[in-house]
Order: sequence, then C-alpha cells, then structure tokens
Amino acid sequence: MLGALMTQPDSPSAQNTFNISNSSVTNVTGSGSISYREAAQEAAQEAALSQETDELPKKVILFLAANPLSTRPLRLDEEMREIEAELRRSKHRDRFELKQQWAVRTRDLLRSLLDSQPHIVHFSGHGMGQSTAHVAIEGATEGAAEGTREISFVGSKEAIEEGLILEDSMGQPKLVETEALGALFKLFSESVECVVLNACYSERQAAAIAQHIPYVIGMNQAIGDRAAIEFAVGFYEALGAGQSIEKAYASGCVAIQISGIPEHLTPKLIHTPPEPRANG
Repeated sequence: MLGALMTQPDSPSAQNTFNISNSSVTNVTGSGSISYREAAQEAAQEAALSQETDELPKKVILFLAANPLSTRPLRLDEEMREIEAELRRSKHRDRFELKQQWAVRTRDLLRSLLDSQPHIVHFSGHGMGQSTAHVAIEGATEGAAEGTREISFVGSKEAIEEGLILEDSMGQPKLVETEALGALFKLFSESVECVVLNACYSERQAAAIAQHIPYVIGMNQAIGDRAAIEFAVGFYEALGAGQSIEKAYASGCVAIQISGIPEHLTPKLIHTPPEPRANG
C-alpha cells in the first residue's frame, strides 16, 4: 500500500529537479527555467555596484537657511524636509550626506563651509531686488509680492544691490555683498561643485560665484515660496537618482511646471567649464 502511494521515478512530478550542470534551473512546477549563469552574473554585478558605492566618498550637501525676524515667514523647514525625504528614498541615498545650518548670519558662512567641507551648497531664504526697492525694511512684508521670497530696503533703486539676505547679530535682515560672496567661494573652488541660491533676485550673485564654482543656480526675478520648494524637490530627486547637475536643474524646472506654477523659467543655471590644462 505504501509503495503504491510513493511517486515513481518516471512520473512527471519526479522530474521537477534542479539541474545546475547544464547551466539551467528547472523550477519547482516544471514550467520554464532561468539561466544559472545569468543569475550569477547579475548577483556579481550587484555586489560590485554595492562595493563601488561603499568606496565612493559621500557628497556633502550643506543646507543654509535664513528668515530674519522682520521678514515674511517662509516654508524653509518644509523645503529642508522635502529634500531630506527625496534623498532618503533615492537609489543612491548612501552617496549623500545632508548637513544644515539655520538662522545663518553673515559671519556664519565661512565657518559653516570650513566645518562641513561641502560639495553642494544650497541657500534657502529671502532675496532683495529692484522691483520693491522703495519699501522700508520694517514694512517689507507689505511690499513683497504675495507668497514670494522677496524683500527690500529703503533707498533709491540705483543704490540697491540685488542679492541674498542673511541675518545680523540681532536677527535682522542683512544683505550679503556680491563681491564678498564671490571671494568666499573662491576659497572653496577646489571642493565645492555646485551652489544653489534658492532666493529671489539671486542670479547676479550666482554669476559672481560662477567665476570660481562650476555649477551655480540663481533666480532671475522674484520666486514664489511654493515654486522654490518644487524646484528643490525636483533637483534633489534627480541627483539622488544619479543624474548630472544639468539634468537635475532641468528636473527642478519641470517640477515647477508640472505643479502648474508659471515660474519654471525663473531658475537659471550658470555652468563654467574647467579651463583646459596646458600640455607638457
């Protein structure tokens, strides 16, 4: 009785076996096979990629934020949170390290760069432009366009310089001079690869920084808070996927456009190719 219940060697179910010697594996249902050699090659490639990732130095991203006391509150914390989330869920998340500095004062810039030694510097905050130059600083929240990262000082338009706004020692707005910003990044021209100025009217200062840094992104006019966040999300989503800085920039602009915000032409990328080395 027991012998009758046992599967015979010639029965179909007895042939659902593994055959490694013929470089194939018959699956347990007997329908189809996978290549053992291909599976082994894929496993080796994945192991090599993992080892290569472990050996690559991490790209340090330094997030700098400033929202002075007398200025409109911005959603800088949301921008930081979204960047962090995109990098964490990305395919190459182990290649990046995100550092942050809040309530940045002018004197904090040099110290932050020295301490972090970043490859990418991302500034998020207010910028000053010509369109609202007549508005007093204490009334800046009234003069700036609704929902933008724009601020302004008292004075004639001819005397107003466009650029980033940080904080002074009392937490009040302070413009960063373009010449000083360019000199600062000249000190880090061998380590910093990209600078993102995610603030209104920052294109002029981006051009000054681009004399020393290969990739710099600035805004050619006022940019809305929502658009600035969408750009950051698209930019770092692409970087985390292994894309180049040029494609990451394009992805950031498309992210603004897809969100239905008509500001996708505001971010501007300035790329300065490295000077060719002299032969001999």
